[in-house]
Amino acid sequence: MPDLFAGLDFGTTNSTLGLAARSNAAPRLLSVEGDAATLPSALFFSFEDGRTYFGRAAVFEYVDGAEGRFMRALKSVLGSSLMEETTRIGRERLGFVELIGRFLAHLRGTLEREADRAAAAGEGTIALDKVVLGRPVRFVDGDDAADRAAAGQLEAAARGVGFSDIAFQFEPVAAALYYESRIAAEELALVVDIGGGTSDFSVVRLSPRRAMAEDRLDDILSFTGVHVGGTDFDRLLSIAEVMPHFGLGSSTADGKRRLPVWYFNDMATWHRINMLYTPSVLRDIRALEREAAEPSKLSRFAHLLEHRSGHRLAGAVETAKIALTDAEEATVMLREAGLTIAAPTSRSAFEAATGELVARIGGAIDGALLEAGVAATAIETVILTGGGAQVPAVRAAAVSRFPGAKIAQSDAFGSVGLGLGIDAARKFG
Repeated sequence: MPDLFAGLDFGTTNSTLGLAARSNAAPRLLSVEGDAATLPSALFFSFEDGRTYFGRAAVFEYVDGAEGRFMRALKSVLGSSLMEETTRIGRERLGFVELIGRFLAHLRGTLEREADRAAAAGEGTIALDKVVLGRPVRFVDGDDAADRAAAGQLEAAARGVGFSDIAFQFEPVAAALYYESRIAAEELALVVDIGGGTSDFSVVRLSPRRAMAEDRLDDILSFTGVHVGGTDFDRLLSIAEVMPHFGLGSSTADGKRRLPVWYFNDMATWHRINMLYTPSVLRDIRALEREAAEPSKLSRFAHLLEHRSGHRLAGAVETAKIALTDAEEATVMLREAGLTIAAPTSRSAFEAATGELVARIGGAIDGALLEAGVAATAIETVILTGGGAQVPAVRAAAVSRFPGAKIAQSDAFGSVGLGLGIDAARKFG
């Protein structure tokens, strides 16, 4: 029987691989790109050398201006109508299950190399056909059929790259399992996991004694989720502060109508940007440029299309969002040949643009308490994980309800992967 088992956290923004032993030894994250334990969930299909790049290498190739196709936030497509479509990659048309599969295959290759290294070092064998996949509580809000389809699509992608024994674990539960491995007494905890595409919440009983049980279902008092994540904050910041520089909200020269909004909404949405790179959309924008009261703004939008700069702009928005974690003001800055954008923004403007998202997160937290049948005062620990939990308004919404609770800032990007590794060792070991 293998000695080590893997958990795979395929995230909207970053992905990790956790590894744990049957012996209940501390789990660890594998280095998935150089020495880094996180791999940005990005692919770049190079039209120059025919290679496929992953993670930071993919981002570098794209930002460096190499000719090719950049894709990010593929997890957000699961369960959506886009899963039924194909996208052109050079001369091929690929479905999204296959695209996700290529990313998972890259991670499985990392696992295979680790298995060879561990065997040579006498550290034991790794189960290469077994994996616990993380999943949000809800892939799709308010649509059970689509939610089931999303899980099935992720499982199909994993099976397609060689995983034959697949289990799922809710991401916030996985984060709780990792936290639980380091405590000495029982606690009632709320796990707040704000990921790139979804936010999940669980009320769980944790203790060293309970950690030894194979079935933890009775310890999970509730779990709720909402399809709100870091990329949604990026999108609304872009729509409010950046897309007006490209024509959003402007009108035709005769003043009779506003320009269509869907082009700008898609350009602000990570997983829809690639859908705009078609000759017909470029023709539409050039036609609108001739009609527009502010044609220079549409010319900027056309530049994004012609130079496939949409993800570079989205990255600049994300950088400004992160800067607003510690600063009151930031600038969305994009400079490249033929286009310079410097859009100032502020934390107050960001919070005004994203207030509805924070309210939905707060409502889901209240729902988790209601489903668990516990008062906020009963929560002893709030476990924060996921990059989105760093957003000040989100953190405030999570912790202000629990003034007497201990706040545990878990590994923002690694706790889910570590917990999935623990779960894999318990399920398969």
